[in-house]
Amino acid sequence: MTDMQCAVDAQAKLAECPRWDERTQTLYFVDIDSFVLYAYDTHSKTLNNRKFSEEIGCFSLAEDGGFIAAFRSGVYTFDNLNAELKPYWQADYDQQTTRFNDGRCDAKGRFLAGTMYSPKDAFKGALHQFSHGQQKVLDQAAWTSNGLAFSPDQSIMYYSDTPNHVVYQFDYNIETGEATNKREFIRFPHGNGRPDGAAVDTDGNYWSALYQGQRVVKISPAGEILEEHPVPATYPTMVAFGGPNMSTLYVSTCRAAQTEKELQTFPQAGGIFALETSVTGQVEPRFAG
Repeated sequence: MTDMQCAVDAQAKLAECPRWDERTQTLYFVDIDSFVLYAYDTHSKTLNNRKFSEEIGCFSLAEDGGFIAAFRSGVYTFDNLNAELKPYWQADYDQQTTRFNDGRCDAKGRFLAGTMYSPKDAFKGALHQFSHGQQKVLDQAAWTSNGLAFSPDQSIMYYSDTPNHVVYQFDYNIETGEATNKREFIRFPHGNGRPDGAAVDTDGNYWSALYQGQRVVKISPAGEILEEHPVPATYPTMVAFGGPNMSTLYVSTCRAAQTEKELQTFPQAGGIFALETSVTGQVEPRFAG
């Protein structure tokens, strides 16, 4: 049994990057494999979307009301859901093997986005940082970049490599944007789920979606698993806090990886699920430019 309810039965191939807009009470998320960005208005219960010509891996809301998003071909900004894409940074990697995956902004409005290297035979996934028209690489030692999140005081940055079952911590200097002192935070045993997308609550706990693990785990700042919450899907992909009180945990899931037997058990896989928690999440920082 689970306390999670399906908030949006999106039937997405690969739902990812749920993101709460506290200004409009809108839940955004992407379907990477379908090249779609969704906007779910929680007041009217209407679901709008925009289809692009390539994968959109992750995005952040911007201070001016628009978006910054990381696609296979690079990073773009756009003024509203249907506005023209404006190039911000063109990819300098091999687009046949690499695309952007997980990301978010830090408290100073820098956009951080990580890539995944599809062959998974070398650590070519990188974590990029974008600010004021500039780009730099903070880390390049992953197969699949995921789990990016920050402690409430922004002094710790979390970053996971999903296929290798590990979440890392870095010391993060919010004033300069430097990430240093990389170390292992938690490693999950093989066969019991892989750490995918994540979020940190206001108490500093790290909430991780365990891909192929059918659950979300709450992990203390010391690396101790405090809670486990079953998800009605085999492949949870990311979590985000939202709702009127920032206490609703939204969980995106993958449908494309489910077997026919699994779909009979979890018919709403590919949807966004919601769990009411006893904690509050951090309001998501917005891109400053």
